[in-house]
Amino acid sequence: MLSLTHLNSFVMLHQTGSFTVAAERLGLGQSTVTQHIQRLEKSVGKQLIFRNTHQVRITAEGEALLSYARGMLELNGKVMSLFSESRLRGRLRLGVSEDVVENRLTTILEDFIRLHPLVDLELTVDLSVNLYQMLEVGDLDLVLAKRHLGETHGQLLYREPLVWLARDPDLILSRGDPLPLIAFPAPSITRRLAQRALDREKWAWRIVCTCGSLSGLTAAARAGMGVLVQPRSMAPSGLREIPADRLPALEDVEFVLVPRRGADAALLAALSDLITKRIAPHAGLATD
Repeated sequence: MLSLTHLNSFVMLHQTGSFTVAAERLGLGQSTVTQHIQRLEKSVGKQLIFRNTHQVRITAEGEALLSYARGMLELNGKVMSLFSESRLRGRLRLGVSEDVVENRLTTILEDFIRLHPLVDLELTVDLSVNLYQMLEVGDLDLVLAKRHLGETHGQLLYREPLVWLARDPDLILSRGDPLPLIAFPAPSITRRLAQRALDREKWAWRIVCTCGSLSGLTAAARAGMGVLVQPRSMAPSGLREIPADRLPALEDVEFVLVPRRGADAALLAALSDLITKRIAPHAGLATD
């Protein structure tokens, strides 16, 4: 019989790609997680994890087991919630920036749904400014977004430097034309900060691509259309950071959690605690 504890370590290892990080998130020792994987492999008679000095990845047999493992853990969570006096119920409306969803939030949402199967979680994706407006009128219960330096609303998660990115910085900067910008639509915070930095130094600029999707912006930047602004820790592959002395300096941004006053405190705490534990500096968030 397969152990749910072993399966939980296996799923977490797949999510994190690291024995060390998986152990930290599970509150276990690394050796314990290793033992769980070894015992699970012994139970099924197959190698589930390939590990060397450079990477940890699941094998084809591990991929086959993964969906069943998730299903078993989800079912166990539902049963435990059904008979738990302290089970959480209700509806929680979460708002996040589009690129946060794309890059970091998937595993957090997956874990929340598994841990609290009786909670109806609703997700809204938009620009940070728009999310704050929805929160203010009561359409959202919790927002994961960003704020300008100096603002005080919300619980600070971390501060992130913004950088200029391009496929070929030398080519872009040698054109002599107004700087071509690739940006989220207004009122995007990073778009505003980029324009403010250029205007401050009297740099001419023009918008060459506007898109509400980070994947669309990244595609345009990889095609060489122009310059994209993103947090340094989330620079998409295929793009190079433009040296600090080539373009005006950008301000940092801060990522925050902002709850709605009057929302269910227990539901807010459950999701907020999970996000706070999983999101740390350089954890892979981007900004809109």
